[in-house]
Amino acid sequence: MKRILALVLGLMAAPGVAQEGGMLEYTPPPVETWRYFSDQVMGGVSEGQAQVAGPEGAQHLRLTGVVSTANRGGFIQVRGELVAPLPEGAQGVVVRVKGNGEGYFIHLRTRGTMLPWQYYQAPIPSGATWQELRVPFTAFRASGAMLRDVPRAGDIKSLAAVAYGRDHEADLSFLWVGVY
Repeated sequence: MKRILALVLGLMAAPGVAQEGGMLEYTPPPVETWRYFSDQVMGGVSEGQAQVAGPEGAQHLRLTGVVSTANRGGFIQVRGELVAPLPEGAQGVVVRVKGNGEGYFIHLRTRGTMLPWQYYQAPIPSGATWQELRVPFTAFRASGAMLRDVPRAGDIKSLAAVAYGRDHEADLSFLWVGVY
């Protein structure tokens, strides 16, 4: 009887209810729907690619390339558009990353980021082994003065893994796990 009651209560849980590990119920965009962008859209010369990697059931994104600040460039990224809004009360994102030891970034775009160069940015480390990171929305910095100080969960439209801002080789494996 207790198991049935627990099952019924679990099925009735509304989005935004804390799940195992303090996570909120939310499904990020599937990895195969994410898109690659580079500074070439604005005349930069960075080269790269994003591909789905890993075995079925454990797939992630792999962003690789050469970031160059020549010609006013300096980024490559892979971006996922949200299919559904983040749950009310979300405080941050949970990602898994592995890379070549370089520093990378997560960029958020919101309803308030109208111009192509507007975003919120938070730094993330990378290392040779997978690590799970909790990145609070308060860690994101606005790219311009016209944006709110801290992005609101309900306003977020997309999330991107980004190699940015300096000349370097990028190799980042990335998975957006959820929100907390």
